Amino acid sequence: MLELELTESFLLHDLDGVRETLRRLKEIGVKISIDDFGTGYSSLSYLKRLAVNKLKIDQSFIRDMEGDSEDVAIVKAIIQLGHTLGLTVIAEGVETGPQLALLRSYGCDEIQGFLFSRPLPSREFANIVRELLASGKAEPSAAT
Repeated sequence: MLELELTESFLLHDLDGVRETLRRLKEIGVKISIDDFGTGYSSLSYLKRLAVNKLKIDQSFIRDMEGDSEDVAIVKAIIQLGHTLGLTVIAEGVETGPQLALLRSYGCDEIQGFLFSRPLPSREFANIVRELLASGKAEPSAAT
């Protein structure tokens, strides 16, 4: 149930040591996400050498995606690359319905952002989940 988010720049320091540590973490069930993908060195060679599970597209590409064809091209390319490598792709910073619709049409697996909610204390989050379950708008498997 543990997932670590590591930035690209962190992963590139002492690559051999990081690779071995990530391999051992993955063996015991820890999931690894590369955070802020596309903003650092974006060396594609490390993606195939590191035991990661997810790529998180940096919000800087999502923010202007609706009016910037270059951001769209980058987002599509990251999603395609991630899927080709068998990774889950997450978009950070999703704040609008049109952004969500575009990401869905590109096949993005998951999103994070203020579109659904601002960060909440755990008690408030639990109340929202209970309300959704009680209203029938969410199923228990989707809430866990």
